[in-house]
Amino acid sequence: MAVALEIGDANNLDGNNNSGKITLSVLITCIVAASGGLIFGYDIGISGGVTTMPSFLETFFPSVAKQAAEAKNTNMYCMYDSHALTLFTSSLYIAGLVASPVASRLIATTGRKKVMLLGGCIFFAGAALNGLAANVLMLILGRLMLGFGVGFNNQATPVYLSEVAPPKWRGAFSTGFQFFNGIGVLSANCINFFVAKHSWGWRLSLGLASVPAAIMTIGALCILDTPSSLVERGKLVEARQSLIKIRGNKSNVDDELADLVNSSALAKAAHEPLKTIFERRNRPHLVMAIAIPFFQQFTGIGVVAFYTPVVFSSVGSGQDSALTAAIVLGAVNLGSILVSTVVVDRYGRRLLFIIGGIQMFICQVALSILLYMATGAAGTEKIPKGYDLLLLVFMCIYAAGFGWSWNPLTVLIPSEIFPMRIRATGVSINIAVAFSATFVLSQFFLTMLCHLKHSLFLFYGCWIAVMTVFVVVFLPETRGIPLEKMDEVWMKHWYWRRFVGGQL
Repeated sequence: MAVALEIGDANNLDGNNNSGKITLSVLITCIVAASGGLIFGYDIGISGGVTTMPSFLETFFPSVAKQAAEAKNTNMYCMYDSHALTLFTSSLYIAGLVASPVASRLIATTGRKKVMLLGGCIFFAGAALNGLAANVLMLILGRLMLGFGVGFNNQATPVYLSEVAPPKWRGAFSTGFQFFNGIGVLSANCINFFVAKHSWGWRLSLGLASVPAAIMTIGALCILDTPSSLVERGKLVEARQSLIKIRGNKSNVDDELADLVNSSALAKAAHEPLKTIFERRNRPHLVMAIAIPFFQQFTGIGVVAFYTPVVFSSVGSGQDSALTAAIVLGAVNLGSILVSTVVVDRYGRRLLFIIGGIQMFICQVALSILLYMATGAAGTEKIPKGYDLLLLVFMCIYAAGFGWSWNPLTVLIPSEIFPMRIRATGVSINIAVAFSATFVLSQFFLTMLCHLKHSLFLFYGCWIAVMTVFVVVFLPETRGIPLEKMDEVWMKHWYWRRFVGGQL
């Protein structure tokens, strides 16, 4: 029998006696599933560091290596301005964008677990190909495979976590994906630091991506599929057994199973979920599926995560200092995700969004002013001693604000707001928007840095102000609401109720 652990004394929002308990089974299951964040996090951390390694640039992008050396005495912001180089990073997101609708179909027909397994295997193969790459073609092909693996995994894992976790603690469990993402980023930054001076260092950095892929894939073999997925595929006996295992009590699962069966019937009635999601009653869900991932990327975090070593190298820091800065930022991000895990189900989603937004806005403005003072309007002056430390401090405060707001909540909110009838489609749209925005920003970041210089951070600051206002006005609080009753949230919202009306 599964062990049940009593957590807190929050109100029982779904009428289920077990909603306040976390069983050992669900704890282990969610940890294993959340470990899928390792592969995405490792790739985010490894890419920026590798692109500053001289041996990597000389092997695949010799023109960029020459350009970086020449730009040190002209415009430091343009040291790495190369679309070929940014394609190395951004190609992953094109593949992820293509994989997302495929994964959406697969998780509905084969289940969440099998899609996670498939994503892990493809990512493993891509990591091996990158580590053995002999030319740019092999490098890009490996990146495309990594993108398909990430696309499958990012589609299946958040849905899995939201469906398995107890409603009262869904936020904490769902942020586990981003916590493992943070572990992946930090691990990659540390590896980059220790291997950067070796000519073969980039091979080790890229090839070791196979380790988190193996961890996730082996872990996925050991867990059950979600009750929602089993009901969706007509496996009611297995769904009940899965509920008993993760809830830890036979007597309290029948009502939840009945809700799942009812939701599944509504889902099957929507024969074309891609068409259904555009119906008027689903307008709030669709807006959030598009706006939240779009806004997340326009916080500027994607380019900060990928190109922290590049940014610090560009303003005159040495390679060691640049890679050290990436490690520090990774550690801050990881710690802030832990803070979010602790408070997200106590204080809610909206408050974290607002606090994080204000914090990031202030830091982006401060970073722009600091870089202007340090490098001049043209970006030709080497950053004075002490300024690089102040730059790192502001970036850490910014990373902390992102880490307990837009980082975990961008995964959590879309995974919990959709009814079962359009959940897979909604999450697919969410991921597709995220990949599209990340591709565009990653591909053009170095060019924007070259032309906008310090003003680039003001550009992101303006977007942060807009998205914070959007949250205040349009995002309802979803803390503690069971997935089956989420439509009630939109019915009570001052604006969205005109779309949802009485159609639940």
